[in-house]
Amino acid sequence: MTLHSVPPADSSSALRMWHVTVTVSGEPTSAEQVRQALERLNVQHPFLLEAYYSGERAEIRYWEEALDMDTAAQAASAMWADNAHNARLPHWDVVALQVLDRATYLSREPLHAVRYSDAGSGGRIVPFH
Repeated sequence: MTLHSVPPADSSSALRMWHVTVTVSGEPTSAEQVRQALERLNVQHPFLLEAYYSGERAEIRYWEEALDMDTAAQAASAMWADNAHNARLPHWDVVALQVLDRATYLSREPLHAVRYSDAGSGGRIVPFH
C-alpha cells in the first residue's frame, strides 16, 4: 500500500495543507528505542509520511491541516511533546521546524510516493544514513 506524499488540493475548505518537517534532539539513547517509539507514534497517529532517526535525533515529515502557517507551526512544534507519553518518545526538544504550503512544497520536492512501514500504517521510518 502506498501513501502519496502530496494530498489533493481541496479549494472548498478554509483549511490548507502544510508540509511539516520537525527535527528533535536531546540526550542520546539507543537508536532501536527511538525506532520503536516512532513505530508506536506511527500506529497511534498514522499521519507520518517519513521519519528518520538516530540515537541522538529524529526528523518527522507529515502534512498538517490548518488555517494558516502560524497555526500549522504551533501544532507542529507541540506535536512531539503532545505525543511523548503515549508513544513513549524520548524526552527531546524541537530543534528545527519547517512549514511549507502545498504549492511551495511542490515547487521544491519531486512528486513521489512513500511506502507504508512494516507496521501496517503511516509512513516510512528509516535510520539516518
